[in-house]
Amino acid sequence: MTLAELSIEYRSHAQALHVRIGQLEYLMEQTEDQDRRCQLQDRIRLLSTMLREARELAVLTERYYDRGYRRNAKYTI
Repeated sequence: MTLAELSIEYRSHAQALHVRIGQLEYLMEQTEDQDRRCQLQDRIRLLSTMLREARELAVLTERYYDRGYRRNAKYTI
């Protein structure tokens, strides 16, 4: 698998996460139970982190070989 193909996979994963976050946010708006709302908020927070990382990795794998691209220090050794 090339980095370009991997980038497409990360973007697809990010889109799925975005959809799921939207579903959970809608569910949270409809829920009256405070404990359930807290559980949903925790899940949304975790998925939001995963979404941000998937988007960052998609950009990294897309532009890895571009001249002048400054890589995110988070993903360098």
